Amino acid sequence: MAERSFVEEVKKLRLGAGEVFSGEGILAVTKALLESGVAYVAGYQGAPISHLMDVLADAQDILSDHGIRFENSASEATAAASLAASVNYPLRGAVTFKATVGTNVASDALANLASGGVTGGALIIVGEDYGEGSSIMQERSHAFAMKSQIWLLDPRPSLPCIVQAVKDGFDLSEASHTPVMLQLRIRACHVHGQFVASDNRRSAFSIRDALENPNRDVSRIVLPPASFLHEQEKINERWPAAVKFIEERQLNEFFPADAVDIGIAVQGGSYNTVLRALERLGLADVYGESKVPLYVMNVAYPLVDSEWQRFCEGKRAVLVIEEGQPNFVEQNASAILRQADCATMLHGKDMLSLAGEYSTAAVIKGLRAFFERYGMLAPAAVVPAARMVIPLVAAPAAASASAAQAQALLDENVHARPPGFCTGCPERPIFTAMKLVERELGAHHVSADIGCHLFSILPPFNLGSTTMGYGLGSASAAALNAPAGKRAISVMGDGGFWHNGLTSGIANAVFNKSDNLTVIVDNSYTSATGGQDILSSAALNPTRSTGHEIERAVRGVGVDWVRTVRRTYDLKAMMATLREALTTQAKGPKVLIAQSECMLNKQRREKPKVRKAIAAGERVVRERFGVDSDTCTGDHSCIRLSGCPSLSVKQNPDPLRTDPVATVLDSCVGCGLCGEVSHAAVLCPSFYRAQIVSNPTRVDRLRQRVRDGLIGWLQRREAARRARYVF
Repeated sequence: MAERSFVEEVKKLRLGAGEVFSGEGILAVTKALLESGVAYVAGYQGAPISHLMDVLADAQDILSDHGIRFENSASEATAAASLAASVNYPLRGAVTFKATVGTNVASDALANLASGGVTGGALIIVGEDYGEGSSIMQERSHAFAMKSQIWLLDPRPSLPCIVQAVKDGFDLSEASHTPVMLQLRIRACHVHGQFVASDNRRSAFSIRDALENPNRDVSRIVLPPASFLHEQEKINERWPAAVKFIEERQLNEFFPADAVDIGIAVQGGSYNTVLRALERLGLADVYGESKVPLYVMNVAYPLVDSEWQRFCEGKRAVLVIEEGQPNFVEQNASAILRQADCATMLHGKDMLSLAGEYSTAAVIKGLRAFFERYGMLAPAAVVPAARMVIPLVAAPAAASASAAQAQALLDENVHARPPGFCTGCPERPIFTAMKLVERELGAHHVSADIGCHLFSILPPFNLGSTTMGYGLGSASAAALNAPAGKRAISVMGDGGFWHNGLTSGIANAVFNKSDNLTVIVDNSYTSATGGQDILSSAALNPTRSTGHEIERAVRGVGVDWVRTVRRTYDLKAMMATLREALTTQAKGPKVLIAQSECMLNKQRREKPKVRKAIAAGERVVRERFGVDSDTCTGDHSCIRLSGCPSLSVKQNPDPLRTDPVATVLDSCVGCGLCGEVSHAAVLCPSFYRAQIVSNPTRVDRLRQRVRDGLIGWLQRREAARRARYVF
């Protein structure tokens, strides 16, 4: 069950020539693939392109109508390897995954593909997860493109530009016999807009044609001596062909040509930010008309020498705006200009921040320094802080000072909120159990993994020492396999297990006779990427094979000690199984499979059903938990051992007690962990379970009246008893 359904939106993919397409960037990419005559598409979900995989999954009927093969690949390497179909056949293929982690996983296949070259167009759509919205290490795809000689497109973040980049990418790939990367940043993936559609078209050469007419070309296989010739071919043939295509198609853009004698060179993905910064500085209007010449590189690699020379000719200085380090574009452009004996001064990281996302504020600061140096803006006046008055709409000159003041106020009054598990997450009791067992057996080394379970490294659990990659949790503890009083613990999710963990983690542990413990979190989906189905999903999928148990796979590679906890919310069972795994005398790798469905996906499925049932007048019973304020001690260990967002504190109703008491918010989904924690931690019995009945029956109402009457009688009797003691 994916995070979001695109069943209604995919109907737009049938639009024909001349019709206007309105929608999100990811949906536009799918439409562009259909218009490009793609023969096959594969990929692995991951932000910010997860929705592309979901769109493709929901568009199966349209893809089938056009003879397009689509696969949810087991990993990014699997997806990249599928592009081998374009090596010997004129088949257009596209794959998609998250960069740079996905590119790293796929690197072997991509390097071999780039070496041998392609006949049909091969497009690699990478979600460039760089900047403040990122969840991974801060790297870019640019270095990989340069290393393997894969051309890198970075289109302006508007739907017409993105759609055209998809089509140009296929054409460029075929013209230069080289795979092409299309880099889509987070905001570009989710930008909304319009473009004029074209007709969808089938591939002229089908997959069936390839199967019925097999072809092989030994010169395309990466094996000496052909591999030595590939390098020469890349430089002497493919690169010139790519540059010629880029120039003739005018993939890069110039705006305007001759306004002033200074200019800005910017990668297409940062174009909107630069225009916004220029508008804030009074050097562009709200329609995007700039007073400063712009060279927009929709092709980030390779750079085109002639275009750089043309843009810089007659200019005193040019500012290169390129996010991240190293500054590949700036260094390359500098070499081009020096070799051409061009006197234009080149600026970049000397004016802008060395690393980090180039937000509008960061770009404004760099542009102001550049323009002040070359006389396009007067130096900003420095206003003493004590005399500063911040207007409702701050002028550009005061922007940096007001921003600094605002940041100081935020830091003082708004506390950082680290990411954490969702309300009712079935992974929370796993780590609660770990903390409770830790009290008995002491701390253990914990190797974490990519996925929701990585939140366990943060408060309140503070578990986990390292994370090395998706599905590499078990492998991360491989070196810590030695006779000792304690065993290392590693964690991985079901998505990571099928992605990489079965072979690199579990099978490796069997082969090397590991004695450590691996906890596999089985919540039925790749929850961290949006809830897509995997091999072990319990849901029936009409186009995929599901229901394959992780336990069978683990035993199949030779693990003898395997335990499955069917309900992670059973804290006693979780603790007992963990304790057994860490203290047993049995040798060899131990695997604990902790199962419970992802609560977020469960709520997405169940809440609409509940609302529909209530609206129809049906009796619906929902469970909620609460805290008795009179009984709560204010110890708050329930919060420290759970961290559930629905657990909070409120003012103590007892005027003689000042400590705030725990409370359960309305967001509670009734998982019951807070009560389990209270019992396991030997806390006060302040938690209670309540049933909320919608559309109660006559029996429900009668039962409630009886309860109210009995409780009222007991309360009155207790009040009378206390009154006797007082007097």
